[in-house]
Amino acid sequence: MVLQIIRAFVAVAMIYGFSYANQVEVSADSFYADEKAGLGELVGNVLIKKGKNDRLNAKRVKIYFDKKRQPYKYEAISEAKFTILLNGKTYNGSGDVLTYEPKNQTYILKGNAFLHEIDSDKKIFGDEIIVEQLKGVYNVKSKDKEPVKFIFQVEDK
Repeated sequence: MVLQIIRAFVAVAMIYGFSYANQVEVSADSFYADEKAGLGELVGNVLIKKGKNDRLNAKRVKIYFDKKRQPYKYEAISEAKFTILLNGKTYNGSGDVLTYEPKNQTYILKGNAFLHEIDSDKKIFGDEIIVEQLKGVYNVKSKDKEPVKFIFQVEDK
């Protein structure tokens, strides 16, 4: 059980583009695991740090496991905020819920979703932002007839 919990922490860190090359530090007010339900949960002041750049803060992080005890979905819930280095670019973002599905490398930000590529200062706002990393596809949605919003710089020649 302890080994599985440690694996879960490392897997949570992978959500946010972390590699195994650096130390991962996880802290929370409490941790709960239910092997029969296939659920692990970090609660209260959750902070996951990897190296100098990668950070995740949330009030709650849930880890869902299949029957083989492999994580298939992660959810950072309530005030999820992150900073990652991915493909040589630094991103930060936030949302009410951040979900990661490792099998297809899909990130889903829901509720007050925001994604910011720091280097180019590109910003995306919406109610839901879906990033399908393997396909290179971004899908931004809004609700209640509110527009999605993109902010980026254009060079004049």
